Amino acid sequence: MLKKPLHFAPYLKSVIWGGERIPSYKGIETDQHNIGESWEISAVSGHVSIVDRGEFKGKSLTEMIELFGADLVGDANLKKHGTRFPLLIKFINTAGDLSVQVHPNDNLARLRHNSPGKTEMWNVIETTPGAKIYAGLSEAITPDEYERHVADKTIMDVIASHDSSAGDVYFLPAGRIHSIGAGNLLAEIQQTSDITYRIYDYDRLDKDGNPRQLHTDLAREAIDYQVYSCYKENVKSPLLVDCPNFAVHRLISTSENEPAIIPDTRDSFTIVMCILGNATVRFADGDNLSETAIPQGDTWLFPADMKGLELTGDTTVLTIQS
Repeated sequence: MLKKPLHFAPYLKSVIWGGERIPSYKGIETDQHNIGESWEISAVSGHVSIVDRGEFKGKSLTEMIELFGADLVGDANLKKHGTRFPLLIKFINTAGDLSVQVHPNDNLARLRHNSPGKTEMWNVIETTPGAKIYAGLSEAITPDEYERHVADKTIMDVIASHDSSAGDVYFLPAGRIHSIGAGNLLAEIQQTSDITYRIYDYDRLDKDGNPRQLHTDLAREAIDYQVYSCYKENVKSPLLVDCPNFAVHRLISTSENEPAIIPDTRDSFTIVMCILGNATVRFADGDNLSETAIPQGDTWLFPADMKGLELTGDTTVLTIQS
């Protein structure tokens, strides 16, 4: 049995479109700039998260699953994914527009890359005036028309544009064209996959002065060409997204004395991301009650063998199960 929450060292990723908001939002100091992503919990090869506190400090997420198995991830996740943690958890900040991209589904990703696909979701935390989210097609196009739009650089003409506001939620099943516009800070929950097909990148150059690589042909077969009536989630309850890959709730607490029950709907670990304020998670520790403080911008993993989690504090958190 594990019965101990785990904290991991974030991987701060500098990118061409990255901003400067993540360090102050997370309350950390760094000389790094243009940080577009903070990988909070990752099992992506080359960037597997490392425990940075407590008795397991220095062990990787994969090593922890090897040691504790179902006690950490749950029986269902262990049977389905083995020692590969199924989710990648991030904060993202955009000073420039993210490239227009699409991700393959599980079948296509396994066929091409021997990897899971990438379905993801976004919870917008902060925006600057005029910030946009681009998700889905605004009009029907064929694969041939898609290629023509890419060739003549008019692909943005057929992608749905949305004004971005704090609290907005977008579910992005594999196959949906998307981009995060400049001026967004958001939380991203996705399958453990780093496969991205870049469709359009505003003619930007890489650090060596070369045009950034596009994946026009690969994306053609990955895109869902159907047009949907709405791409922003109409959130009416704490449950934001419930799909085969993850269930995400958004909980708001305003009290230190009246705890909110953290949902436990799957045979799974529970991840808690504090997106606003300062949270405290209470849990049974033998005959005693223990608690973990989670400041804004911080993320903790509570193993599957920890049940009855409660939230207090003046805070908003995302809770995630697989």
